[in-house]
Amino acid sequence: MEIEQAVLPGQHKLIPLPYAYNALEPVISANTLRLHHDVLQKQAVDGLNNAELNLVEARRNNNFDLIKYWENELAFTGSGNILHSIYWTIMSPVGTGGQPGNETTSQIINYFGNFPAFKAQFSSAANKVEGSGWSILTWQPTWHRLEILQAEKHQNQTQWSGIPILVLDVWEHAYYLDYNTNRDEYINNWWQLVNWKEVETRLILAMNGQVSLSI
Repeated sequence: MEIEQAVLPGQHKLIPLPYAYNALEPVISANTLRLHHDVLQKQAVDGLNNAELNLVEARRNNNFDLIKYWENELAFTGSGNILHSIYWTIMSPVGTGGQPGNETTSQIINYFGNFPAFKAQFSSAANKVEGSGWSILTWQPTWHRLEILQAEKHQNQTQWSGIPILVLDVWEHAYYLDYNTNRDEYINNWWQLVNWKEVETRLILAMNGQVSLSI
């Protein structure tokens, strides 16, 4: 596998969408996708770059008076950028995402018992997360199995070493223009978009101690 170069502080770029703005319709509209990717994720990228550059300056001057603020910005914007980049890649136009792969199916059955039980837990975690947040299926290498996490904020309620495999954004900006307050309808429709080929790839890489090159 080709080893990527380290991203220098303040040099993060907004990763382009892997499809056209209208590709996820009717589940997610072009208007929502433009706002979500071009404006809101771009803000996260800019915030991450700004936090990193301020920390570079703090190290240069040995002045860490604002360390609490910039570390919080680093965690929040960095996590947001990573999760959004995964979110775009694990979706594809309706009818093109295939079926869960062999390894994905095997690991889901091993831990959750069956696919419907996994889907019900993942959807419920997304629907009932307080405020805005995410439902995240992770590969946990510490225990060699999958786990579902519910994150109220990007940087909160995680398990260290867990690698995100499948993520669902339920911040209101992800669905409000299309579904108003009907988060559950958005979640139910979202399953039509899951790119199971990408999920399988991410899982296999994670199980081998790697992460997807798509982020």
